[in-house]
Amino acid sequence: MNETKKIGNYRYRILALLMFATTINYFDRSIIGVLAPTLEKLFGWSNNDYANIMISFKVAYAIGMLSMGGLIDRLGTKKGYTLSIAIWSVFGMMHALVRPGFSVIGFAAARFGLGFGESGNFPAAIKTTAEWFPKKDRAYATGLFNAATSIGAIAAPFVVAWIVEEDGTNWQIPFLITGALSALWVFLWFRMYKKPEVHPKVSKEELDYIQSDSEAENEEKLPWKSVLDKRQTWAFALAKVTDAVWWFYLFWGAKFLADTFQVDIHNIALPFFVIYILADGGSILGGYLSGAFIKKGWAINKARKVTLLICALIILPVCFVAVTENKWVAIILIGIAAAGHQAWSANIFTLVSDVFPKKATASVVGIGGMVGAVAGILADKALGSVLDTAGNSGYFWAFTIAGSCYLIILGLVHLLMPKMTPLDENLNPVKE
Repeated sequence: MNETKKIGNYRYRILALLMFATTINYFDRSIIGVLAPTLEKLFGWSNNDYANIMISFKVAYAIGMLSMGGLIDRLGTKKGYTLSIAIWSVFGMMHALVRPGFSVIGFAAARFGLGFGESGNFPAAIKTTAEWFPKKDRAYATGLFNAATSIGAIAAPFVVAWIVEEDGTNWQIPFLITGALSALWVFLWFRMYKKPEVHPKVSKEELDYIQSDSEAENEEKLPWKSVLDKRQTWAFALAKVTDAVWWFYLFWGAKFLADTFQVDIHNIALPFFVIYILADGGSILGGYLSGAFIKKGWAINKARKVTLLICALIILPVCFVAVTENKWVAIILIGIAAAGHQAWSANIFTLVSDVFPKKATASVVGIGGMVGAVAGILADKALGSVLDTAGNSGYFWAFTIAGSCYLIILGLVHLLMPKMTPLDENLNPVKE
């Protein structure tokens, strides 16, 4: 504590804004997952209709990840982040305008715009973390703001249960709430954010600490395509395939509990609270753990990958969710897997800033996010079709893949990036 006071802690105010933005982001995207069983009845959707609406979000997210990541690197964090949250807020509120006669098309269009805007959150947040935290603290800082995904996901079922009636009355209101929250965030962001090296509230001691294990970079912009031929880019992108698993929990979790255990809109809040509180703990602990290994003297490569291995092993038991007949056993297993995923996510995001210069960070995160979105699209289409043709047996295969894929992916990431050698400002390996 004395060291923090001595060097200053303005970087944690910036981190709080990242947490606030990520909470809004996940509250916005989680609402439809919570409302899914109700909206299916209200609008007469099939599982395939719902899958197509989710796919619309992910197609836009994939497109946005490619374009928004590069755009944020070019515009800078302040303007790029603001543009992102403005887009997703407008389209989030547009869900409330959808009418029954064109519900599938209307929701798909609103989800498309929402996905494009929300794609900017993580490239901007990871870039901000790289600007404001030294490498040894980045996984922990990432774990903290990444934990806000669960805060948003927890808030959604409570708000929905409080506002929306069982017959769907007032379903529009939760989609409108984020507009006011986003306006407040933009005000605070413009008031508080500057790069640390020019920020009047950052002391020399804090700036020295932030830059203590990073090389100085020139201001020359890197072309987006320059990161495409780097194996490190595709190692991160491969690790992001697991986004499909997280989205499965987020968008299909309420449907699974409704289909299997008859959990309705007024009983979903407690299961979601348990799942995402566990996920929060995993995000923070996972970020802390690899940082603790580094502070003990471990190489960054070893610290990150051992932590990822621990995460993959923790996730494995979720394979048994579809065969248990006990609702709370299923909920706890999903919650543990969600915790493992969030710990995994905190560390794979940090791989980017461990290896790439700050000015390429958002572009690489965007490419990885695009790959994760494509994986989610394929998973949604497959699951929606299987559930419509084979019934709930489709969940067995979904949970089996969700539990086993992390170990396989970690092995492939290690093959692509065995040493995690950092790249300089021109994307050349740094000589040891």
